[in-house]
Amino acid sequence: MAYRLGCVLLVLLLGACGPSAPGKSPFQGTDITGVDWGKDFNLTDQHGQRRTLADFRGKVVVMFFGYTHCPDVCPTTLSELALTLKQLGADASKVQVLFVTLDPARDTPAMLAQYVPTFNPSFLGLTGTESEIAQVAQAFKVFYKKQDSASKAGYSLDHSANTYVFDPQGRLRLMYVFGSGTGPMVHDIKQLLSGK
Repeated sequence: MAYRLGCVLLVLLLGACGPSAPGKSPFQGTDITGVDWGKDFNLTDQHGQRRTLADFRGKVVVMFFGYTHCPDVCPTTLSELALTLKQLGADASKVQVLFVTLDPARDTPAMLAQYVPTFNPSFLGLTGTESEIAQVAQAFKVFYKKQDSASKAGYSLDHSANTYVFDPQGRLRLMYVFGSGTGPMVHDIKQLLSGK
C-alpha cells in the first residue's frame, strides 16, 4: 500500500514539473516546444503556388488538417480561427492560418480557393498528391481514414482534429484539441508575438 501511494505521489510530483504545470508555462494550449516532429511541409496552395514553412517566416503560423466536405469539425474550427484573428485586432496581420486538406482527390486548388477564404480572406488552403498529403499527415501525427458513405459526397473522412501553432521563427510550439475555444489561442499567439 505504501509502495503504491509512493508511486502515485512520485507521478504527481513529476507531473507538476512538466511544462503545463500552473505558473511554469506562459501558454494555455498544450506546449509541445522541442518535439522532433512537425518540422515542415511542401504543398500547393489555392493559387497553385508551392509553399513551405519558410514562406511564412516572421509570422505565427496556425495549421489545421481537414477537408472541404467535412460537415462539422472543420467548419467549426475554421470559424473559431477566423474569430481568433478578429479578436487579435492589429496583431492578426502577423498570423497566417493554413488549412491542409486530407482529401486531395476532391480538394483541388480551385475547390480550396472557393472554400477557405469564406472564413477569412487571408486563410490559405494547401493540397498536394495523395502521397504528399500522407507524408505531411504522418509528419504531424495526423490520423485520417476514408469511410464509405451513402451521401451524395460518396465518402467521408475520420480524422484527428488538432490545431498546431508555429512561432515566428518557424518552430512548432503549441497544439490545441478540438473545442479549445478562441481564448487560449488569442492569449498564446500574443505570447509568441512578444517573443515567448
